[in-house]
Amino acid sequence: MAVATSTDITPERPLPPRGTGRRRWGIALVLILAALWSVSGLDISFSRLVSAPGEAWAVLRQMVPPAFGRVYERGAVGKIFESVYIAWIGTLIGAILSLPLAFLAANNVSPRWIRTPVRQFFNAIRAVPELILAVIFIPITGLGPWAGALAIGIHSIGTLGKWATESIEGIDSGPIEAVTATGGQWVNRMRWAVIPQVMSTITSYWLFRFEINVRASAVLGMIGAGGVGSELVSHLVFRDFPAASAVLILTVVVVMTIDAVSANVRRRIIVGSVGDRDSSRWSEAWTDLTGLRRKTQPAP
Repeated sequence: MAVATSTDITPERPLPPRGTGRRRWGIALVLILAALWSVSGLDISFSRLVSAPGEAWAVLRQMVPPAFGRVYERGAVGKIFESVYIAWIGTLIGAILSLPLAFLAANNVSPRWIRTPVRQFFNAIRAVPELILAVIFIPITGLGPWAGALAIGIHSIGTLGKWATESIEGIDSGPIEAVTATGGQWVNRMRWAVIPQVMSTITSYWLFRFEINVRASAVLGMIGAGGVGSELVSHLVFRDFPAASAVLILTVVVVMTIDAVSANVRRRIIVGSVGDRDSSRWSEAWTDLTGLRRKTQPAP
């Protein structure tokens, strides 16, 4: 009589929960109906959809060759860098104001009666686009880059505050307990236990938000909030497509350059912090090994 071994017994596959298939088909049906309803709301006819590629190609042909000389004489390069200045000042405003608020919004370092209003404040700011904020600030500051910088800065508070809050909530609680055990107050815990753990990540978030703000500042110029957007709109209104093409190419080159530099800096910040920790661990291990070797060596 053969004895069944553990290798001969195949575990039975567990049955899926009841109603899983119907639930999946129901979710898929809801998504399909929502997509069809959205397309119907766009009021797109089939003839317009078919003729769209040809019309787009006709516009693209008029953009060649780009009129770099003409846009340079009009000062388009200065407008592009004005967009960069707007994004930089807006990022600084968002970074400076969001960092202290993030400590008040984190679950692990702030009480509920404080963090709940701050979190709702972040949500309210993120709900208002930069364009709407710029429209609000233009009557106050007038046409120009200052309205764009304020709009980007205020909107960045909500995004940077949320990212910083999530970073603070993911820290190791050991250093906080150590500072508390030595009698440190709330400010001391934030200074010596929280900031060293999250500052490299938060800095990388600031740089990433700067990349996003550069693109946003180019759009704000279309409503008079400074930047290259006003130059682009003026060329498109007069159907000067070669000049518009030159402005677009210059803007794309500047944005791609900033993205590449910022991504490299962010990588160095994150990898450098990890590398520093690894090097310190290796140095500590080498010190312990050297001390152990000295102890085990016989005395002369």
